[in-house]
Amino acid sequence: MPHDQYENPLISRYASPEMSHLWSSDRKFSTWRRLWVALAEAEQEVGLGITDEQLKELRQHVDNIDFRKAADYERRLRHDVMAHVHTYGDACPTARPIIHLGATSCFVTDNTDLILLRDALQLVRSRLVAVIGQLADFAKAHRDLPCLGYTHMQPAQPTTVGKRACLWNYDLVLDLAEIEHRIASLLARSTKGTTGTQASFLKLLDGDHQRVQRLESIVARKIGFQATYAVTGQTYSRKIDAQVLDALSGIAQSAHKLATDLRLLAHRKEIEEPFEKEQIGSSAMAYKRNPMRSERVCSLARFVVSLQSSPAQTLATQWMERTLDDSANRRLVLPQAFLAIDAVLILLQNVTAGLVVYPRVIARNLNEELPFMATENILMDAVAAGGDRQTLHEAIRQHSQAAAQVVKQEGGANDLADRLAGDPAFAGCDLAAAMDPAQFVGRAPEQVDEFLEQVVAPIRARYPDVGVAAELKV
Repeated sequence: MPHDQYENPLISRYASPEMSHLWSSDRKFSTWRRLWVALAEAEQEVGLGITDEQLKELRQHVDNIDFRKAADYERRLRHDVMAHVHTYGDACPTARPIIHLGATSCFVTDNTDLILLRDALQLVRSRLVAVIGQLADFAKAHRDLPCLGYTHMQPAQPTTVGKRACLWNYDLVLDLAEIEHRIASLLARSTKGTTGTQASFLKLLDGDHQRVQRLESIVARKIGFQATYAVTGQTYSRKIDAQVLDALSGIAQSAHKLATDLRLLAHRKEIEEPFEKEQIGSSAMAYKRNPMRSERVCSLARFVVSLQSSPAQTLATQWMERTLDDSANRRLVLPQAFLAIDAVLILLQNVTAGLVVYPRVIARNLNEELPFMATENILMDAVAAGGDRQTLHEAIRQHSQAAAQVVKQEGGANDLADRLAGDPAFAGCDLAAAMDPAQFVGRAPEQVDEFLEQVVAPIRARYPDVGVAAELKV
């Protein structure tokens, strides 16, 4: 790899070889050739004079692309599709006269993009399912471990570690539904012609509309689609790109929220991402154990979210049947969005497979706040033991204020439980039982069970063999 030119870190540092190959020149231009083969085969099937010898020659040279020759043609012709038509024709002299017959450039460019979008979405789906499964296992393992809940980033009613993991997971489950919908919704552009009217194919097929429709259907099936978009201009609607980026941005949003929570929990020393034996947290502060993978998730996720606006603007500014100002933008946005979300999901696979939980720290942090939260139950118990509600309420208020002053002004521990235990007004209360954390988590453990059974189990049943490797490069 040359070191005197910029290299895309999405390729060199973050994304998987599978996703990188999917958006490679080799994959792109070999798919162009497969489309030209599919077109020629279909044209033969509907009665055009294309010979078996020509088809055989085309099939033999699908993958042996002379990229240097194609680049030379493009420098001279200033047209990438025609450069590859000529390069393919040089390799297939017998078939040269019928390559790209009746087609416009978008026959190969747009149909290829739709194929790549489909395959990339399927890889994203596999990684997403893997993360959902790992988070589900984590939630099950910690379904009833009480922890402090937060609203407004202030201590609130307790929840459980497993229930919080289900919150993260449900966002990803909703993202999975969007990805599944996008995959199911993708269709072929097929043989729509220069401005989407199929005029060239109607001319080729002697004005026979049924043969034109049949040609379109045959090509679509040959490239793996059961149907085509009802109408197109020169391109398929750029609405499709915008919808795909919306789905990828959705994953990025969910991942950012999950990773941010993990960073906050690492600050609280309650849960940490995996940390390898020889991993260095800081070049200066040797003791540091930074949540660098979660931070990287947030960084890459923010990039994906920022890309969401480009396809929307491209769609909005496509004039009439199409303009070419979409081209350069799409060459950047589509691959990089997928490469970045691939990297995000690889990181999440790694992190969720090795989360480290510290139950004693979680209990300590919860117990620092729990006495305040338990006061209502204590009040009810003391009244049931014969006390006066108003007098008891005032006593709790005074003890709570005094305990809070110790915490906030003196930096001491929350001694509210000790203060109440020393007050004769609460002598009839079982204060230890009243402050059992399990009393304050509601149905959190049962909600975990129900979520795993009703939501995650059907996903696992749909994708029983998903096990996409997630190797971190750095």
